[in-house]
Amino acid sequence: MKNNQITIKAKKATQYIFLVCGFALSSWAPMVPFAKERLHLNDANLGLLLLLFGTGAISMMPLSGYLSKLYGTRSVILISGLVAATFLPMLLLMPNPWMMGAALFVFGGGIGVIDVAMNSHGIHVQNQYGRPIMSSLHGLFSVGGLCGSLGLGLLMRAGLNPLTAAISISILLISILLLKYKSLFTKKQEGDLPENNTHKEQKNKTRSGWFSPSVIFLGAACFAIFLSEGAMLDWSALFLKESRGIDPELAGVGYATFSIAMAAMRLLGDRIVERFSGKTVVVAGGLIAALGIFIAVATPWIPTILLGFVLLGIGAANIVPVFFSEGGKLKGIPASAAIPAISTMGYAGQLAGPALLGFIAYHFSLTAALTFTGVLLLSVAITYAFRKSNG
Repeated sequence: MKNNQITIKAKKATQYIFLVCGFALSSWAPMVPFAKERLHLNDANLGLLLLLFGTGAISMMPLSGYLSKLYGTRSVILISGLVAATFLPMLLLMPNPWMMGAALFVFGGGIGVIDVAMNSHGIHVQNQYGRPIMSSLHGLFSVGGLCGSLGLGLLMRAGLNPLTAAISISILLISILLLKYKSLFTKKQEGDLPENNTHKEQKNKTRSGWFSPSVIFLGAACFAIFLSEGAMLDWSALFLKESRGIDPELAGVGYATFSIAMAAMRLLGDRIVERFSGKTVVVAGGLIAALGIFIAVATPWIPTILLGFVLLGIGAANIVPVFFSEGGKLKGIPASAAIPAISTMGYAGQLAGPALLGFIAYHFSLTAALTFTGVLLLSVAITYAFRKSNG
């Protein structure tokens, strides 16, 4: 195991970057009710704004890979992280839906770029470290989700107005980025990794990765799992506030409980996947996650709703790492082609999928939209149970 000092420092720095990304992304969750009320939006119009957020992220993800090849993931992480942190407080300042949409597009773009870059960086560090670390990295992303979903509300409870609270969070995120930047791998250190020596041999296979049935299946399944995360991020606060009457300052507690459960399971994820088969983790996790959603939408009691969100977090936590692991072992398809394709399709669910839920909520109800999410999770468990391995 190549645990030299540089790699250990890079591992710790990467952990902070995942924390920052989760913090920045989830800080938007408690802002959603404020934005909806301030701009006088209905569910469909809010869904369109969320679509711009997702469009910004998805459209910038391929750019992240291109820029990382040119300048290294370290530089891309720093710049995109600064963009996301800077635009976070601006989401409370935009005076009309058009400017809000533009700000959300840029904010989403920053999140999308740093997300791809930090995952690529995490793979580089994992290869040098010699032990699995990706589940724990995603666990720290969830810890950041907890901090962000509760942070704004706690700062407001302490007496700060929403804008001042958001600026405080932004300063914290920028400080972490600047402090940890130099500990990340440089482009040269990334280029020295063994996996890059076969890049030219794999290049001619890259296109096929996007059209492989196995990649499409895993990407579609990731879409459903990530959509459930996006539903919690963008709609859980509104569901608790408008459908269950919870105070606006506490509306972020739904995403917080979900994040706690998901973070705990992801921090234990490497050991769980080693003890049980990946198939068991996906099928059981999908069933537990779907049950959580169904419980949450079927009860009027806040504690039971939160229990449902906890079950969703527990069930969904380690499904995507299994998908990524399988994607890296597909026959005839290099990981450099499969993983970006699966990731892009998956994150489309988290970042653009909630816009679809907005239209369902507008034409039916928010309860119907969340129920639809549960059906998708159930379908993942069932289809994966009968799927033959292609590894």
